[in-house]
Amino acid sequence: MADTIRVLIADDQALLRGSFRLLVDSTPGMATVAEAADGAAAVDLARELRPDIVLMDLRMPVLDGIAATRAICSDPELTGVRVLALTMFDLDEYVYPALQAGASGFLLKDASPAELVAGIRVIAAGEGILSPTVTRRLIADVSRDADPARPAPRLLGLTRREQEVLVQIANGLSNAEIAARLVISLPTVKSHVGSLLAKLSARDRAQLVIIAYESGLAEPGMPKV
Repeated sequence: MADTIRVLIADDQALLRGSFRLLVDSTPGMATVAEAADGAAAVDLARELRPDIVLMDLRMPVLDGIAATRAICSDPELTGVRVLALTMFDLDEYVYPALQAGASGFLLKDASPAELVAGIRVIAAGEGILSPTVTRRLIADVSRDADPARPAPRLLGLTRREQEVLVQIANGLSNAEIAARLVISLPTVKSHVGSLLAKLSARDRAQLVIIAYESGLAEPGMPKV
């Protein structure tokens, strides 16, 4: 079917690959296109098969998941391929580098089947997803060296309203919630989000969150106003 989400599973553990494949193939509207046991194979298969989503384990032999993610996300011929990174550890030091490399989301391997399926669907729809524990670690990492007194040059081209929308995205609000918070229409929010993605060369909302915290525009504990 044309609307089937095609998934490539990359993990060096055969048992986990099998479990993920069973879950994906038993979910309506999803199908596994291939499996890879290392990062290099994942990149080769992504280039050959052009899946919609790559479930990417970050700790693999030959080529680790970060390097594989970077290779896929930086390839102009693979712009439609999105990476959902998976790890066993919520305090994994690979979290931030993987998202910098272009991953659209991050989930723990012990996430429930429903959470994993939801994550695949969200990313396939062009959004981003981060598990709550991963989000807390990410915010701590990216905001540590940010200087809110010196706005990043990449933000200078944003309008005041676009910066307000970016802050709300960093706070985890959906488009509908942003519309209500800023008292603007939903189509207007979607327009601003599209403009932010284009101006900041971001693949999705996960990348926008990183930019907001890296630049110092958003800060941990910042009120959602």
